[in-house]
Amino acid sequence: MFLNRRYATTYRELMVESGVTDADPVHLIQMLYNGLLDALSVAEGHIARQAIAEKSQCLTRAGRIVLGLQGALDFENGGEIARNLSELYGYLTRRLLHINLNNDLEALREIRGLVQQIRD
Repeated sequence: MFLNRRYATTYRELMVESGVTDADPVHLIQMLYNGLLDALSVAEGHIARQAIAEKSQCLTRAGRIVLGLQGALDFENGGEIARNLSELYGYLTRRLLHINLNNDLEALREIRGLVQQIRD
């Protein structure tokens, strides 16, 4: 129950979607991944149109979601999987910064592919 509340709190704080208090942790994580993928897709469009402020907002949202996912990890019960996900989330955070600074569509597509694989 504690993890469910922690995921729900993370999700609400990130304002990805409403009505999550009764969702199970797996569903909440999937919703966060969906929100992350949406933010990355919209950011790609903004980069293509050179809409810099909007791109930055989307990438900031994506970064907040990644940090929320990382903060919700349960290292005590998650063991190696939690540690691996934490490392992946750190990598995603660094790549998001790179993408934001360099408008790097290839890097954006790379991390979107990683997130898609994990979400699926």
